[in-house]
Amino acid sequence: MWGNMMGWGGYGGGGSLLGMGSMLLWWVLIIVAIVVLVRWLSSGSLGTWHESSRDRSLTILRERYARGEIDKSEFDARRRDLA
Repeated sequence: MWGNMMGWGGYGGGGSLLGMGSMLLWWVLIIVAIVVLVRWLSSGSLGTWHESSRDRSLTILRERYARGEIDKSEFDARRRDLA
């Protein structure tokens, strides 16, 4: 009588499509939430990286001007391009 667990409440592979679909939906929602969270967290760090990259470019430009590799007009033009 109780030996057959394939019926009521058993896990005998008779699951419904609705049950499998809802489990798949949960996994999709979890993955999407992780992707959104990672993008949101990285957007702040990318902005900081961009600022430091621009500062580094100005430093290199100043060094080239100080060494005499470029003249004042080229320095001013490139500085305006970076700003």
